[in-house]
Amino acid sequence: MAKKITAGVVLLGIVILAGYLISQRISISWRDIQTTAQTPIPGIKTLSLSDIGKAGKEQIWICPMHPEIMQNHPGTCPICGMDLVQSKNPAAHNHDHGIHIDTASIQKLGVRLERVKKAPLSQEIRTYGNVIVDGDTLYNVHTKVDGWIKKLNINSVGQQIHKGQIIYEIYSPDLIAQQKEYLRFIVRRDQTLKTIGDISPLVENPYVMDLLQELSRERTKFLHKDFGIESVQQMENSKQAIEVVKILAGQAGVVTQINAREGNFVTPSATLFTLADVSKVWVDITLYPDQAGRIKNGDAVTIKTPDGQEIKTRLDFVNPLAENNKINARVTLTNTNLRLRPGSFVDVIIHAQPHEALVLPRSSVIHTGQGDLVILSRGEGHFLPVNIETGIESGDWIEVVDGLLEGAEVAVNGQFLLDAASSLHDAAQRMQESHKHQ
Repeated sequence: MAKKITAGVVLLGIVILAGYLISQRISISWRDIQTTAQTPIPGIKTLSLSDIGKAGKEQIWICPMHPEIMQNHPGTCPICGMDLVQSKNPAAHNHDHGIHIDTASIQKLGVRLERVKKAPLSQEIRTYGNVIVDGDTLYNVHTKVDGWIKKLNINSVGQQIHKGQIIYEIYSPDLIAQQKEYLRFIVRRDQTLKTIGDISPLVENPYVMDLLQELSRERTKFLHKDFGIESVQQMENSKQAIEVVKILAGQAGVVTQINAREGNFVTPSATLFTLADVSKVWVDITLYPDQAGRIKNGDAVTIKTPDGQEIKTRLDFVNPLAENNKINARVTLTNTNLRLRPGSFVDVIIHAQPHEALVLPRSSVIHTGQGDLVILSRGEGHFLPVNIETGIESGDWIEVVDGLLEGAEVAVNGQFLLDAASSLHDAAQRMQESHKHQ
């Protein structure tokens, strides 16, 4: 019962297709022609089953690896290059899945053919990127002494900080002790200068010169603690230690991290804040392993900003390590006008270096659940569906990795109708064979 239902469905499909072809007055016939995966090569005759039928007394040479490749004289296989061997039973090769269309019908269908050819193929890899801060510009702020933060002038991530700006105020017993020691040194200096000031010019007194140099070193220690020059002058003029010291930013930047709050006890080992210079940013590009294998440092890159502008640059880093089956690449961009904000996403096009490849028009490839196929023209109206392996795509072209050789002709349009006709022919043959065994 199941076989009858299947046969009925197939027969219905054949009737529908035949009805369409008759209405269009297009003649498609199924002929016993031998399957081949290549366009006939000049000097090699492709044999049909009618030829094979006549070949009972003739010799046939076939490929050991690809038995669909046969001819009436010795040669080599156009697929694998092996030498053809003589067949002991030529009539045994009698099955085919191709179709034949007369010339008039081909013209009515508007079937256009295109040859497989070699051409430089450069892939445009389209992906996305994440704008992040340049890691080389990150600046961690640490306190130079133990103490308590009395006032904090950094309140939020993204805040712009200028060099020399007061970023926090700290109370530190250690810093007060250091100030007092420095003030005692100032007093000793003044007393020394007063005592020897009348003996000789200061510049000619070695003792005075050593004293001044030591004073300069002590003064520099406070400045290295981000102790502002104004605070040092205030301390020197008042001859009193400053209990709550104002600490200045040693570098400009945008706040990216805050780890301290007012009232916190802090130590030199702890990072209080992190600043970044956003006038230069990185674009972290996400790639899959197959994409990363086609690019290299120096490839041209186009960045499309959120405001629609395009930035031309080049890849300067491709991570050799993968994470979660993804690979990161990176470009560095100047961001003086701050149009790229860290944390935002941008569209990225990587223009990979071109390489020579066999190519076909993208419109000629039929994508199925079992793979990609094309409708191969064998000449004189003979067509055959052939499975191929495709590679990268670029514009209107697609790379042929396996399944066709240079010079083969395939249908660029109308291939869906040809494939349907071939499939119905195959189903009809299986149905006939099934009836023979009943």
